[in-house]
Amino acid sequence: MSATGVVVVGYDGSADAGSAVTWAARTARSLGAPLCIVHAVGLLEHSGVGGRRPVDGAAAVDLARAAGLDESAVEWRQVDGDPCSALLRVTEGPEPVALLVVGSRGSGAHAGTLLGSTSLELAEHAPVPVTIVPSTYRA
Repeated sequence: MSATGVVVVGYDGSADAGSAVTWAARTARSLGAPLCIVHAVGLLEHSGVGGRRPVDGAAAVDLARAAGLDESAVEWRQVDGDPCSALLRVTEGPEPVALLVVGSRGSGAHAGTLLGSTSLELAEHAPVPVTIVPSTYRA
């Protein structure tokens, strides 16, 4: 582990989340830090209802590799709960977290909104620095 801690990024399979993974992987590489890609799994996903297809962790890891981060420095983690609660729990340890990264809007985004509820809530409550990668960021 690096002296700076882990870079944590939320991933829900959306285009914005993909951009966030790319940005987070490049940042982790420049810091010499590992990357933890977190997917929150709620009750609807657990039960298979809600019409959403399963999120592909391999696709997220591929994005990190394409951004130049060695696969050995990438961890894919599924955490139970809503996205904000799941990401906040990851920042509580046991490994120190240097940075939390999310896309500006997730897969449940409403047209015309600049920020989603998860990115807003994390900016208000996270105990570590938060980077919100804008939807216009294209690596």
